Amino acid sequence: MSYTIIRTGGKQFAVESGQTVRVPSIEAEVGSSVEVETLLANGDLGTGSLKASVVSHGRGEKVIVFKKKRRKQYKRKQGHRQGFTEIKID
Repeated sequence: MSYTIIRTGGKQFAVESGQTVRVPSIEAEVGSSVEVETLLANGDLGTGSLKASVVSHGRGEKVIVFKKKRRKQYKRKQGHRQGFTEIKID
């Protein structure tokens, strides 16, 4: 099982060829090809690049942020949905 570690959007992902991965939003058209920075490939440490194609864009599940201070009548409720791009490793 050989995998490659890529870095995009300030996060790292372990991927294999042909796998689809949800990464933080990338500004690219659906169906276009993008290059992603690699950190570790087949056990060799070093940077390089990897080809991937954009499958879709979307938004993740809603996360509720709730703040409260007891006995002060202070409550704030806010929702957040993080955007993502689904890419397929070529």
